[in-house]
Amino acid sequence: MRVIAGTARRLQLVTPSGKHTRPTSDKIKETLFNILQAEVPGARFLDLFSGSGGIGIEALSRGALEAVMVDNDREAVRCIKENIHHTHFTQVSQVMAMDVLQALRRLELTGRPFDIVFMDPPYGAGWEEKVLPRLLDSILVKEGTLIVVETSLETDIAWMESLACTMERVKEYKSNRHVFLRV
Repeated sequence: MRVIAGTARRLQLVTPSGKHTRPTSDKIKETLFNILQAEVPGARFLDLFSGSGGIGIEALSRGALEAVMVDNDREAVRCIKENIHHTHFTQVSQVMAMDVLQALRRLELTGRPFDIVFMDPPYGAGWEEKVLPRLLDSILVKEGTLIVVETSLETDIAWMESLACTMERVKEYKSNRHVFLRV
């Protein structure tokens, strides 16, 4: 896995071993950031269930002002920190080694909303239903915030249409999809 574009272009990233994380392939990451390209420069970026930190680091490489990466897996957090150091983004990133809901509570204390939120929770565990309503009811999003949720193709997303946001787009790949929600 590598950084696709921007200031850290071509730098290799380490990924956690085992089956707890699913690193986003370079092709899917490139497609995602082609969709996001106009929104990333200057953005505050929140990467939930961050895994290796590849999505947050890609955002920083493409001009995001800062990125917060959240994961509670010890090996994932080690990889995120190593990748941030390797790409020289230590000054513009924060790693939160904790449960996502706990991280949202802690981030609310800053009172600063994010421009883009990306979440790639474990498939089939129901995290979308736990995190999205909590996020939408927080000060961490504002009018115009874009939330991107990665799910398996088997995950029911119809319920997301009843949330206090607009489903702008759904991009499907071979085994997963990105759902784009605008606050």
